[in-house]
Amino acid sequence: MQGKVVLVTGGAKRVGAAVCRRLHAAGARLAIHYRSSAAEALALRDELNVLRPDSAAVFQTDLLDLHALPKLIHEVVAKFGQLDALINNASSFYATPLADVDDAQWNDLLGTNLKAPLFLAQAAAAELRRRHGCIVNIADIHAERPLHGHLLYSVAKAGLVALTKGLAQEMAPQVRVNAIAPGVIIWPENEAWQDQEQRRKIVAHTLLKREGEPDDIARTAAFLINDAPYITGQIIAVDGGRSINI
Repeated sequence: MQGKVVLVTGGAKRVGAAVCRRLHAAGARLAIHYRSSAAEALALRDELNVLRPDSAAVFQTDLLDLHALPKLIHEVVAKFGQLDALINNASSFYATPLADVDDAQWNDLLGTNLKAPLFLAQAAAAELRRRHGCIVNIADIHAERPLHGHLLYSVAKAGLVALTKGLAQEMAPQVRVNAIAPGVIIWPENEAWQDQEQRRKIVAHTLLKREGEPDDIARTAAFLINDAPYITGQIIAVDGGRSINI
């Protein structure tokens, strides 16, 4: 990973921050994207730069603004001189039962989980081809088995899986494109997921009978970037076996 530059969208906290820390520890330089989590992004940047000066920078962008996406890629390349990997981690997540679905929810959930990864890949394509780089999308096991009450999120992640495979075709042979499909890694922050009995039931359906850790996703991302030169177009479930035991 030495010398590689990686852009992580939504990299300021939770899984994104774990990915940043893991890749940085392996020698990468990090472009940490955030939308509104400025305090967390700046704190993470400072933490990483203490360990290795000028090895991390932050970039604020609203990923729903398509005109801003080429600018984001340009700024990252201007800062670091290159871009070797794009990790599409940023995501909106909340319930959208069919009766309540509206246009704003569609634009937000499809925008962050599907539209932005597509247009970021488009904006980064030339540089990633030049560097023979890669893209790692963060999908979800519910792309294949929809999460009840979360219709639009499930649709968006299913689209991201298709996008991953399509981009692998479009960007070959110079760029590899894969996705990670997490299971129970870190619980959503909204109130609906605070019920301990609900959590217990979900964990009970994982074959390993425990929650995963953000670093499980980070390690898989590091593998796909650095140790998987003959893997492209694949979706790797990191879910403790839940997806085959729901």
